[in-house]
Amino acid sequence: MFDIYLSINNREAGVIIPDIVVGRDDDDLAKYGPQGTVFIGKHIVGTGEDAHLTSPVLMDVLRPHILCLMGKRGSGKSFSLGIIAEEMSKLEEKIKRNLCAVIVDPQGVFWTMKSPSEKDIAVLREWGLEPKGFDFSVYVPEGQEKAYAEASVDYDATFSFRPDELEADDWLSVFGIEPVSMEGILFQRAFSKLSGNYSIDDMAGKIGEESGFEREKLVLQNYLTGAKSWGVFGGSRSPDVLVPGKVSILDVSLTPQSVRALLVSLISKKIFADRVRARRQEEMAEIEMTALKRSPMPWLMIDEAHNFIPAEGRSPSTDIIKKLVKEGRQPGITLVLATQQPDKLHPDALSQCDIIISHRLTAENDMRALKSVMQTYILYDIEKYINELPRLKGTAIILDDNSERLYKVRMRPRQSWHAGSSPTAM
Repeated sequence: MFDIYLSINNREAGVIIPDIVVGRDDDDLAKYGPQGTVFIGKHIVGTGEDAHLTSPVLMDVLRPHILCLMGKRGSGKSFSLGIIAEEMSKLEEKIKRNLCAVIVDPQGVFWTMKSPSEKDIAVLREWGLEPKGFDFSVYVPEGQEKAYAEASVDYDATFSFRPDELEADDWLSVFGIEPVSMEGILFQRAFSKLSGNYSIDDMAGKIGEESGFEREKLVLQNYLTGAKSWGVFGGSRSPDVLVPGKVSILDVSLTPQSVRALLVSLISKKIFADRVRARRQEEMAEIEMTALKRSPMPWLMIDEAHNFIPAEGRSPSTDIIKKLVKEGRQPGITLVLATQQPDKLHPDALSQCDIIISHRLTAENDMRALKSVMQTYILYDIEKYINELPRLKGTAIILDDNSERLYKVRMRPRQSWHAGSSPTAM
């Protein structure tokens, strides 16, 4: 039997089982111990019917990381993403105030985290946990407020962007227009003549002022008319997500994918610019040994990440996410990419991950993508470890480059309500 009580029984019997900490090297482990970690699950020892749970598995949140959460549909990747967010809000204040989290929710499954998971009270108590709702801030696009209200989605505020916050490349990317095409050339020419706080109508007007290009003018003006219906341009402005201890959820589930990617691009650029500026101030304060009110280090969590940084082609958010992957560590940005199709995720993102949490995978292409990031410290084919996992939801393997170890784990149950489970006809 899969014994979920083993670690409890061992404690009662006086057996001390050390915690496992992933994402932390030996120096930090010796310096900080378990401080600045979050509880994500328990270690699985054994295989098949002999499998049982032992040590608690903790994950480092003191340092920035590139983390990939993967697994086939229904295996628990969005569930696990929620666990990390829950745990970050439970950190001790001296660490929590230096962190914040932003969840990009393209499926509309995280707004329910405000409510406790009363349905799972028995399972939670077996893990020493209780149902709990979390004070997360849920934002929805300003122009889609009515649709979310009609769907009874519990949100806190709306967000939007000004058209002048976008670069010419952003517009061309979301419209699917090549920069060297006639439409692209016309748009860039008109765009360069805009200044100040301008509207979509101002943009269409500038395009209309250009001589010639009559067919291209109609095409671009039609695109801009469509952009007004996206519901993402307005007066709410972008939400302030770099707030100490805050977890923000951007629900973009009712927005077309190309527009979702545009929103992710804009919010990611803002986070990167703010943290680069803040990091310079922090370093100067350290040099001069002066006090400074710190800007929190953000954890940017993107569900269905393969749609935002695809392996083939590009989306409006591709370039900035690649920049975060390669340059985000220095300003203190952690990137968490969750996907059910790792083979569709850009290889640059996979190769830079220092922590991979993989739930069950069965598709050959997805397994091949996971094998592509195998490290020398893994003794056997990674498929062997995946196949040894108990046939239960929430089981996963963790590849940790920091400790150069591989662990089989079962993720802990969620305390908040999970909206991502499959419905039933019963």
